[in-house]
Amino acid sequence: MGHRVVQWTTGNVGRRSLRAIVANPDLELVGCYAHGPEKVGRDAGELAGIERVGIAATADIDALLALRPDCVSYNPVWPDVDHLCRILASGCNVVTTAAFITGHALGADARARIEAACRDGRSSIFGSGMNPGFANLLGLVSAGICDRIDRITVTESVDATGYASAETQQSVGFGHPITHPGLHAMVEKGTAVFGDGVSMMADALGLELDAVRCETKFAVATRDHDLGFMRIDEGCVAGVEASWHGLTNGRSRIELRVQWKMGQHMEPDWPLEHGYVVHVEGQPRVKTKLEIRPPKGFQGKSFVDFMQLGMIATAMPAINAIPHVCRAEPGIVGYGDLPLITGAGFCSEENPA
Repeated sequence: MGHRVVQWTTGNVGRRSLRAIVANPDLELVGCYAHGPEKVGRDAGELAGIERVGIAATADIDALLALRPDCVSYNPVWPDVDHLCRILASGCNVVTTAAFITGHALGADARARIEAACRDGRSSIFGSGMNPGFANLLGLVSAGICDRIDRITVTESVDATGYASAETQQSVGFGHPITHPGLHAMVEKGTAVFGDGVSMMADALGLELDAVRCETKFAVATRDHDLGFMRIDEGCVAGVEASWHGLTNGRSRIELRVQWKMGQHMEPDWPLEHGYVVHVEGQPRVKTKLEIRPPKGFQGKSFVDFMQLGMIATAMPAINAIPHVCRAEPGIVGYGDLPLITGAGFCSEENPA
């Protein structure tokens, strides 16, 4: 069998991670962590919306680590540093989409604890996702054809209405009154991992930054929105634009920008790119756009169905990295520390055309 993997949580991203682990012949699902008591004892496949796999979800961390997994696929909404340190110190590697790229966003003390746990367990942790993560790699690759790089901007510009996680959306300002005095601080905290992405890109480019700064803008709902999983009332935040800048000599050299909208009626009503756009200012200037589209024969008819493709795109950069992370040197590792990560193990033999 391949690498032994524990799936940690089965939320929006975790369900797609679990499905991918089961589908990949190079990976073996050996355990599943249940976030809530209502999931304990249920079959992991059932929780992920597939056929039963004969593995019951549990909240018993000791029992999961006793399985001696090679890696934990860690997908909660927010990281728990105590849990991460416990996993890593046991000798188990971690791939994660839970607001972790370099660990700086967690604070110096938390990052030092994670590094110490990696040393104790001779283990590694790799954080990615669609953005930050894969989108930053796209920016670095796009700049690889330039002999002068003045500035790289990576923009995520999407309608986030179908991302049905009220906790996540509210943490970055959605639904709060536009007059809320703490909106900027809220968004800065909720998107702090994008600052990690700026640092990761600067390290890969050999660029020493003087500072990393967050800027924010907001759009206000012009009528009430009932999104099913949450409400956005008139006069509350329905659009969020946050940009994280890596500065040298007062100039923004790396910018990671997100432009998110929820609902159809807001002011200002920003136009969306519906994807990920890289602009490299340099020689030559480069523009790269990544769009995520349904496969041929896609049966989903609602926007929520389409958003599942985003959950897949978030999960897979971490899942595909598992073999490399298991062989990596101990510590916090990023794209620059690993070999080329591909979709090995997921090449279909079917021809849908």
